[in-house]
Amino acid sequence: MKGISILGSTGSIGIQALDVVRCNGGEFRIAALAAGSNVSLVESQIREFCPDLVSVSNEKAFVELRGLLRDYSGPTKIFCGAEGLEAASKADFADIVVGALPGSVGLRPAFWTLAAKKDLALATKEVLVLAGKSFMDAVQASKITLTPVDSEQSAIFQCLEGNRRHVVKRILLTASGGPFLRKSIEEMALVTRDETLRHPRWKMGPKVTVDSATLMNKGLEVIETRWLFGVEADNIEVVIHPESLVHSMVEFGDGSILAQIGATDMKIPISYALGFPNRMCSGTKPIDFSSISPFTFERPDTNKFPLLKAAYDALNENETVSPVILNAADEVAVDMFLNGRIPFHQISTICLDAMNSISCKNLNSLDDIELFHDEVSEIVRSKWIGRN
Repeated sequence: MKGISILGSTGSIGIQALDVVRCNGGEFRIAALAAGSNVSLVESQIREFCPDLVSVSNEKAFVELRGLLRDYSGPTKIFCGAEGLEAASKADFADIVVGALPGSVGLRPAFWTLAAKKDLALATKEVLVLAGKSFMDAVQASKITLTPVDSEQSAIFQCLEGNRRHVVKRILLTASGGPFLRKSIEEMALVTRDETLRHPRWKMGPKVTVDSATLMNKGLEVIETRWLFGVEADNIEVVIHPESLVHSMVEFGDGSILAQIGATDMKIPISYALGFPNRMCSGTKPIDFSSISPFTFERPDTNKFPLLKAAYDALNENETVSPVILNAADEVAVDMFLNGRIPFHQISTICLDAMNSISCKNLNSLDDIELFHDEVSEIVRSKWIGRN
């Protein structure tokens, strides 16, 4: 029985990871859960899975959770804050850690997991965006198994299995195009928060859903792919595929292209990551190929979606620093949009302004990366909140 720690258990990926655990009976046990402040949901997860430890994000959630569990007699120890997050990342009885914390908050826990020699199923792409080179160096040194959970990265990983000795000519990252693929630039200036959060294919958390609407999510995946698979930006191509059934493709030196195809259900890459090198139940319905629409592909419009080009520019300008600026600005801009402070189109304006106005600096450690990310975030926040 494989022990699992889930960082981000009340988020979209964490909830679906627990669905996979249910689907596979006695294959897994939950060693640890780390959640935010959704106390009622984490309470139900504790009662169902009886983990050894649980962490919540703050003292208020900690006190509330302890109160709700007054009648609970299970073995679970409750923690909060950074101490709890570190404990969940290093949980004694966990064989594999699911890294599904949203955004830059997932950076240090990923390194804690490596330090504890735990295998890592990584969904937090920002780990590779912010610290790609140092993280992959640490993966190599730790000799753990790293499996990607993002559907596109999982697809590439699967296509490369058994083919790693062959020359990779090109990686083709597919993108649905998000909810505004067919809208004009003028129409996109008027879209609402609710429209933005209605993704046509995937059910995801609010941050990644907004990033999908701007194609920033695909830009972050370009950066993630560069480090995860050791390919240059020029060999990574984004292709719009609205049907979202081809999850990505790899072209080899002989011209052969392998594609991974599956339903638009994150439980497929989650189950693959948890079971690797074996495949197991994902609980997903099979595709009826006789009833689906034709597969279509097109080039992305970087005039409409400038943040995709910005990700390539970040890699070409300073691949270890510029992505930190882009990610920090995007996190602030998306938060402002979700809280009604800016219109949708201003997300890209804020990110591009940060890329053009904030100077790179040497980042020699994880502390340097986190401090610079915070510094950029504060610069962007103070500059734009006062304008809106």
